[in-house]
Amino acid sequence: MATVRAGFKEDGEYEMVRRLFCLLFLATALLTGAGASRAHAQELQPQPPAGLERAIFAGGCFWCMVHPFDSLDGVKSVTSGYSGGKLANPTYEQVSAGGSGHIEVVEVVYDPDTVAYAALLDIFWRNVDPFDGTGQFCDRGSQYRPAIFVENDAQRAAAEESKHELEDRFDRSIAVDILPASPFYRAEDYHQDYYKKKPLRYNYYRFSCGRDARLEKVWGEEAGGGKG
Repeated sequence: MATVRAGFKEDGEYEMVRRLFCLLFLATALLTGAGASRAHAQELQPQPPAGLERAIFAGGCFWCMVHPFDSLDGVKSVTSGYSGGKLANPTYEQVSAGGSGHIEVVEVVYDPDTVAYAALLDIFWRNVDPFDGTGQFCDRGSQYRPAIFVENDAQRAAAEESKHELEDRFDRSIAVDILPASPFYRAEDYHQDYYKKKPLRYNYYRFSCGRDARLEKVWGEEAGGGKG
């Protein structure tokens, strides 16, 4: 990081340039799929098959929330999408512009006989900045705020318990909302599995956005994973 900062007189100057590069990169990356999304509103995602359950998490840019769950035994699918707003069949442009009420989220379909919901919560927490309720990392606005959408009383109880544990651990309030589940809309195809389709762009975005640096600062060796 010292090499990257060379030439900048102040940390604030470095941060301003870093954010500018991040925004320019994101705009360029999205142009490759923007044409497809303008013409097609997104449809409701169906409920998971019998025997499987789902969890919905918001942790900033949904590109970055797929891989942490994708690699977990018992997880059947991870889908990027939108939830939390009243606008039906939203497009990416409508959500990212703000004002739709929707948040970028991921839907995790999992086998509860293989992986517990509590384990998914562990992964979620260690992939977000739990103290920032106004966005995540370089992505700002309510459409990027962190949240846990709960499907039932059992999920709510588990989510609230995990949140209280973190408040005790850090001795400060946790700025992550626990909300009742609402309709989940699958995002456009070009957003799905972005870390697999565009690995160089994905990794550069994570770095430029300061995501991993902040996660390491908050979570240390636990960053990105469960309790261990």
